[in-house]
Amino acid sequence: MFALNLTQLLGNPGSRTMTFDLTFFALAIPAVLFAGIAKGGFAGGGAFAATPILALVLTPGQAVGLMLPLLMMMDVATLRPYWGKWDRTAAILLLIGAMPGVAIGAAIYRYANPNAFKLLIGVIAIGFVAFQLARRTGLLKLQQRELGAKSGLFAGISAGFTSFVSNAGGPPAAVYLLLKGVTKTEFQATNVIVFWVVNLVKFIPFLALGLATRQTITADLMLAPVALVGAWLGIKAHNAVSENVFFGLTYVVLVVTGSKLIWDALI
Repeated sequence: MFALNLTQLLGNPGSRTMTFDLTFFALAIPAVLFAGIAKGGFAGGGAFAATPILALVLTPGQAVGLMLPLLMMMDVATLRPYWGKWDRTAAILLLIGAMPGVAIGAAIYRYANPNAFKLLIGVIAIGFVAFQLARRTGLLKLQQRELGAKSGLFAGISAGFTSFVSNAGGPPAAVYLLLKGVTKTEFQATNVIVFWVVNLVKFIPFLALGLATRQTITADLMLAPVALVGAWLGIKAHNAVSENVFFGLTYVVLVVTGSKLIWDALI
């Protein structure tokens, strides 16, 4: 099932024709809108939900490749409101670590069977929910502490890798920033600047691997207004909407879609 298959690059994005039908838009529009709100106001935590949702109707490669340009648009839309408000040391360490993490992700992408990535995306989705729930219920207590450079670099490597394979770099960066004890706005702004750069760096290997195709770009053009509206709503909601309400819905979506992807990969 998970044997090496060099002819199936993450399901070979071009091997399945994307159908822009009612089912596609019924999933894609709320997923992209939700991702934009998360990127704009909630440090991108819920943005990852869009990838497993899209992977229900697309190959994993198509889902990841479609979302990257939209995430880049959201990054640009959220840069100005948070410019200069990040934790400078944390941002530098995360970015330095993210570069080899992206390289590792690109190398693994080339050789993995598509079912392996469905399983990985599903496991990351469930793991993200477990991490957040454990933190919010007190089962996992992240006490603020002085962290050395190695901690930031390791978090960056993990963030770069998971960002490349499933657009899910948020959790490793979140653990590091929460342990550092940054403020809410520093947390948001650091994520904005770090993943703006990471997504720019990812785009070149995405092109080389064939993850950005004519079909995914067509879909991006149609969904671009949704992405920008979502980012704008997220910025407005940063200080107005309860994180508990927003992330509660995110967790439900991630558990359902992650479980479905794991089931599809194993059967």
